[in-house]
Amino acid sequence: MPSPAGRIHVVEQGTGPLVLLLHGFPESWYSWRLQLPVLAAAGYRAVALDVRGYGRSSKPDDVAAYRMLELVADNVAVVRALGEETAIVIGHDWGAAIAANSALVRPEVFTAVGLLSVPYTPRGGPRPSEAFAGMGGEEEFYVSYFQEPGRAEAEMEPDVRGWLAGFYAALSAETMPAPGLPDPHFVAEGGSLRDRFPGGPLPSWLSSDDLDVYAAEFERTGVSGALNRYRNMDRDWEDLAPWDAAPITQPSLFIGGALDASTTWLADAIDAYPSTLPGLVSSHILEGCGHWVQQERPEDVNRLLTGWLDSLPTT
Repeated sequence: MPSPAGRIHVVEQGTGPLVLLLHGFPESWYSWRLQLPVLAAAGYRAVALDVRGYGRSSKPDDVAAYRMLELVADNVAVVRALGEETAIVIGHDWGAAIAANSALVRPEVFTAVGLLSVPYTPRGGPRPSEAFAGMGGEEEFYVSYFQEPGRAEAEMEPDVRGWLAGFYAALSAETMPAPGLPDPHFVAEGGSLRDRFPGGPLPSWLSSDDLDVYAAEFERTGVSGALNRYRNMDRDWEDLAPWDAAPITQPSLFIGGALDASTTWLADAIDAYPSTLPGLVSSHILEGCGHWVQQERPEDVNRLLTGWLDSLPTT
């Protein structure tokens, strides 16, 4: 369907109130495959997007085309193209940040917001590139590693399937490196992220066929569109200045994994929810769960999502 990006590919199931599902890095609409039929059966019109730069959606060449406000505009365009005025928006990983900012910037369109894995952190503080540069000591934080166009692509694209398998395993509860081993979020000098991915089998939630689906999309499109989201964090910091420190007041939900660095590193953001998410309905940390919450623990996530959705006002 048309959007400011050119085209946004969606997969939809069901009828009822519109629920947009936004994936993170490095995934696609397919990360919501276990939620779409459940939400449809519960009486919702569930629509999972390929975010700009991913899958079958348009992939602009300009790095600046992946700034947050452009992605918010894509979501509004999808709602309108589907013939609706409002929607509930739910996101995972980068999709959580996109969902949160969609609710923040366009509250008249996005009436409720669900965040998976990555907590809401209001705009503020130092420029992101400066903050990330100070992390890791002699090692380089992965977000900084992703900044230079072509650098991470050179690591990932020669063997997309193998890289994805390692990355998914590195952040999954079953297969992540044991405490005390080198952290896969950091890169040693002269090294790569892949150096720290675990060997061994795929996590049980990810079949070989599932991995093939993800890999096929990135083999077809390349990974620059996905990485360009990281390359706009300073632009986002500038663009979102009018919303500095602003809370999201719509009804909200958070689900995180207890073993996910996104929740442990950002524990202060979760603690701040009474002020940053004053409309929070419920917040859940799933024990024994890693980063890929809706795929690692689909039954728990589906139960929490449908319970939250059913609690929302119908008008």
